[in-house]
Amino acid sequence: MKTFLDLITEVQNSGLCHHCGGCVTFCTAVNYGALKLNEKGMPEFVEKEKCIECGLCYSICPEIDELESETQQLVGWTPPIGRVIETHIARAKDSVIRKRATDGGVVTGILVHLLERGHIDGAIVTKQVGPFQREPALATTKQEIIESAGFYFDSSHGMKHFSGEYSTYSPSVQEFRPMLQKGLRRVAIVGAPCQIKAVRRMETLGIVPSDTIKYCLGLFCSGNFMFKDEQKKQIEKISDIKWEDIHKVNIKENLMIHLKDGSLKRIPLDKLDFMKRFACKYCNDYSSEYADISFGGIGASEGYTTVITRTPAGRAVFADSKDNTLELFDYKSNPDCTKNALNLIKQCSEKKQKNAMENRKNIVDANK
Repeated sequence: MKTFLDLITEVQNSGLCHHCGGCVTFCTAVNYGALKLNEKGMPEFVEKEKCIECGLCYSICPEIDELESETQQLVGWTPPIGRVIETHIARAKDSVIRKRATDGGVVTGILVHLLERGHIDGAIVTKQVGPFQREPALATTKQEIIESAGFYFDSSHGMKHFSGEYSTYSPSVQEFRPMLQKGLRRVAIVGAPCQIKAVRRMETLGIVPSDTIKYCLGLFCSGNFMFKDEQKKQIEKISDIKWEDIHKVNIKENLMIHLKDGSLKRIPLDKLDFMKRFACKYCNDYSSEYADISFGGIGASEGYTTVITRTPAGRAVFADSKDNTLELFDYKSNPDCTKNALNLIKQCSEKKQKNAMENRKNIVDANK
């Protein structure tokens, strides 16, 4: 049986760790002090001798494929981009949500709907803590969900917060009791493809607390882009702007930089490899293929979100939400918009899959 030591050798040392936090979040012995995420978001031993070598962390890692066929069966995955039940273009009805959101605010609208309907007790999201800086948070009120709206590029992930604030396989009193007092038994998670895959791996194994995650809402992902000082300087040079003039940023077909004066700068993603986390170059999932619902701005008009429902649960949630907190795009003005959006998503997925395959081949060739 392979253990965390093998994960270090095969994933971390190869630079393929996605920092999703799944190995620490669901570690059987985390409450005994076996593993932790360090200040860089990298999993590591706290006390090596407390690891019980169960192999759980290895099995659920998104970079490890030993549970891939079972996970695909669980979600009904089909090629080339996972199961697609329906494709929609929509936005939140609430203008307050739309104003805060990067695209159409559909994710926020759905979370608000689920909370108000009593289908969830909270949602694992991220919240703003500074200019272009976010951290994970567990939102339990409508206001907290709305305040979390917006786009982020950093490595703060929902499951990192889930580990520290909620519970893992064997919860400690300090971490678990406050969440029990809040009555949290049903949680939605919003995450990148690697996060969603780690949760699905746990569901495949039937290990608690994965049963607490009732809805997986996945984000389209071109990669995790880091905005450190060095990257900021290069962005300023490429786009001929000052960082302090930026209002918000978004990714569709390009990196879209919205300036405070209302103007918009577009930078092709091919020019941004210097900002992309190393492991993202080897990820082949663009559209969160294992989610209940996947979301992104690509293929949608400004102010709208492209939505793919993938599971019966996801389709039911969206159908109920669009009569309450969401509104659909006026398809009469563009009858082919959903078909065109889906085709564009397939193109982006194919490109990401091809790049990942080539990059992995280069690693193999380099190690020969």
